[in-house]
Amino acid sequence: MTTQDPSVPARSDALEGTDLTLTPLGEQPRLRADAARNRARLLEVAARFAAERGVANVTMEEVAAAAGVGKGTVFRRFGDRAGLVQALLDHHEQRLQAAFLTGPPPLGPDAPAMERLRAFGPAVIRHERSHRDLYLAAHAETDRLYTTPPYILRTTHIATLLRQVNADRDIELLAHTLMGYLTTALVDHLIGRRGMSLKRLEAGWFDVVVRLAPAV
Repeated sequence: MTTQDPSVPARSDALEGTDLTLTPLGEQPRLRADAARNRARLLEVAARFAAERGVANVTMEEVAAAAGVGKGTVFRRFGDRAGLVQALLDHHEQRLQAAFLTGPPPLGPDAPAMERLRAFGPAVIRHERSHRDLYLAAHAETDRLYTTPPYILRTTHIATLLRQVNADRDIELLAHTLMGYLTTALVDHLIGRRGMSLKRLEAGWFDVVVRLAPAV
């Protein structure tokens, strides 16, 4: 029989039972069908411009002109440029969430837990690299990073898969540890400053997953 070290707190898996649902970053108002179509078109245009020239160089005026609407429509829909950027981040984040919550295997629910866990890391890395400056800007406030709905959802998803693979672990701590590997700033540093490839980072993720969560 093992004895709990009194200097170590008892395990508390706060992530257990957390609801796994799509988590928009901001409050989404109910829109009429035409307004919803306009909003989707504006986000599509803004996403294209952000991919072409970087989110810092996207203006409300250009988005309005390319979408064929008045500038006032863009301001009414998003409030200001910061609101547009927030909506754009939410748009991309919900696409990623839909992929790992309801999408096809190996990322989605029809694959075994270990396969989904292995697929999750590369999916997050490649997704955030595709929208690099948007995610770097969103994660600049590191004191808020760990309390945002997307971080909580991703961590909860990892914890759920870990329980399915091997429940005899400190699941919450392992989930946060694996999330640390996927930190946007770290991945950007390793690729941009250390010259590592996406392939190397993905192989590293597979190695970490196997070591931290060996299948029973």
